[in-house]
Amino acid sequence: MSEASTAGPRVVVGAAILDGRAVLAAARAYPPELAGLWEFPGGKLEPGETEAEALRRECREELGVEIEVGERVTGDLATGGGRFLLRVYYAAVARGEPHAKEHAELRWLLPGELDSVPWLPGNRPAVDALREALDA
Repeated sequence: MSEASTAGPRVVVGAAILDGRAVLAAARAYPPELAGLWEFPGGKLEPGETEAEALRRECREELGVEIEVGERVTGDLATGGGRFLLRVYYAAVARGEPHAKEHAELRWLLPGELDSVPWLPGNRPAVDALREALDA
């Protein structure tokens, strides 16, 4: 067995950034097969990083903001055909105003607007959990 096949899925983190009851959604610009689908900002953990550190770094790089990271939105979500394990956390902007540096577009969505964009399938369970939490 090759090393890659025994390593298991790679952990990726996403930030459900809230402003009141609105959550920030980001439209993928690439790769072409995912362009136009929506996700929570975030990305892959780098060696030695905690999940919170990775989220803060990714939000600085992708959005130009500093965030505070909260609790997990939901459990582990398999995505990318099982190659990735997505972990979505609640977050809030601590400093700055989000700008789409790597995404095609950003939108603040209220709970009733969460289905107005086509989410990446792996993000959908977190979207549903978020809607339930915001409607509670």
